[in-house]
Amino acid sequence: MERFTISLDEDLAREFDALIAKRGYRNRSEAIRDLLRGHLESALQPGVAGGYCVANLSYVYNHHERDLAERLTELQHGHHDLTVATMHAHLDHDNCLECVILKGPAGAVHAFADAITAERGVRHGSLNAVSVEVDQGRHSHGYAPRGKTVSHLHLKPRS
Repeated sequence: MERFTISLDEDLAREFDALIAKRGYRNRSEAIRDLLRGHLESALQPGVAGGYCVANLSYVYNHHERDLAERLTELQHGHHDLTVATMHAHLDHDNCLECVILKGPAGAVHAFADAITAERGVRHGSLNAVSVEVDQGRHSHGYAPRGKTVSHLHLKPRS
């Protein structure tokens, strides 16, 4: 672990300590590490050329909007290679919240998120993406037939 020192004016330090307490951090170091990870991650997105990410796209939409639910489902089917799972919740008589778990090339994930949030009737769209390293190793897992290896992707967060 590497150590470094920073200086803050008293007002900023007081505000930071209040944030630390509100969010439940044990100390300033944990809070600084999370802030740095978040900032570094946002600098990486929409991703280094050829980079992969995992992401959660959440959005609210009015299900009475003409054909919107069908258009959203069609977009997800059209990008089934990126779409891992979708959760749908009814908020009231008019509005629904959907959360879509995505994985794949960062550029494609961001383009898909942009296409969803650009649909007429979609509001409050937000993408939380995390850059990952891709390992395509072949190895055995407990569920693989005896002596067999299973090929699949392991996605390890970069930060």
